[in-house]
Amino acid sequence: MGKTGNRVDHWSMVAQLVLIADDDVDILSLVRVRLERSGYKVISARNGVEALELARERHPDIAILDVAMPEMTGLEVTRRMREENLDMPVILLTARAGDVDVADGAEAGADVYVTKPFSPQELESRVRAISHG
Repeated sequence: MGKTGNRVDHWSMVAQLVLIADDDVDILSLVRVRLERSGYKVISARNGVEALELARERHPDIAILDVAMPEMTGLEVTRRMREENLDMPVILLTARAGDVDVADGAEAGADVYVTKPFSPQELESRVRAISHG
């Protein structure tokens, strides 16, 4: 992927679509800006119901979901996406990172667990790693 000599690989030019869902508008904005500056397309939701609807309609390449959202938690959204075969990597964001919380996320079908507070660089590196690997 990426540049090969002077030739640019086609796949490096296709922007991946990332769904970010969090009820905290500051986190939504921070993550959106960081990922868009890095070449990703971003769609966002303020609650779990919106997130699930966007996942069904837009089929993003990656979903970043806050665990504690109104109407439907990130864990519930992840479970529903897996039940409906919406097959995309899921990164869960949470303020709680105990062993039980991580186990719950894995059981729901999440691929990565990121603890708040996090740096935008850390999250971007997780997105990049999960999307290429």
